[in-house]
Amino acid sequence: MTAVRLALGHGDGGDTAGEAADLAAFLGRLVRWDKAAVVRLRSAAGEPALGVFGHPPFGGVLAVRSTAVRGDESVAAAVDATVSAGQLLEAVSAAAEGFELPPSVTGPAWAGLLPPRGGWRRTAEFDPGQVRKAAAEAVAEFRARTEELPPQERTRAALDALAEELWNRPYQGTTVRVVHAAHALGFLRGDGDDAVTLLEAGPWTRLRTGYGSVAVRRESAAVGLSFSPA
Repeated sequence: MTAVRLALGHGDGGDTAGEAADLAAFLGRLVRWDKAAVVRLRSAAGEPALGVFGHPPFGGVLAVRSTAVRGDESVAAAVDATVSAGQLLEAVSAAAEGFELPPSVTGPAWAGLLPPRGGWRRTAEFDPGQVRKAAAEAVAEFRARTEELPPQERTRAALDALAEELWNRPYQGTTVRVVHAAHALGFLRGDGDDAVTLLEAGPWTRLRTGYGSVAVRRESAAVGLSFSPA
């Protein structure tokens, strides 16, 4: 199979270093939570952007980051692969002008069920500061209630149950789970004023910010919830 080589950045010579740094930060979070993490990569031929999909340990959510690619070779090739997040992080971190994608790996079940490319309908728009506040309040409540538990009751099962209660709370058409995931993934930064948008397409709901999106299938119960409030 012919190796796929990508160059990051916009075709006008835009911020290549910034694109690489943002992608590396996203991959770094996934690897920090799970050293064996994988990402699904997807783009259409002629499309100057690469969709990078990850599965953080927040129970049933998908993290989505769109990364600009440039150059005839990068844009011309359609990409559809599942690769090691750690290997991709190493390739991106070492890249100057471009890098080859790591070899494909056998993907987990979630990698075969991605949100649709199109058909999204905007249902709400939020002030980013309010969303950040909601995420911070949920994390603060988790920590406070954890500290209230006697040490002998601070078990994994008890913490998972507490997280399940908090993250399942509704929030403006979605759930605190989605808001918390966006916070933990670095998608709710304090250095931008772009609105946070809620979109729907079929069974999917997606919280989109200027730095990435968190998508969830509404009819799917969350499983494998992590209690990490990071």
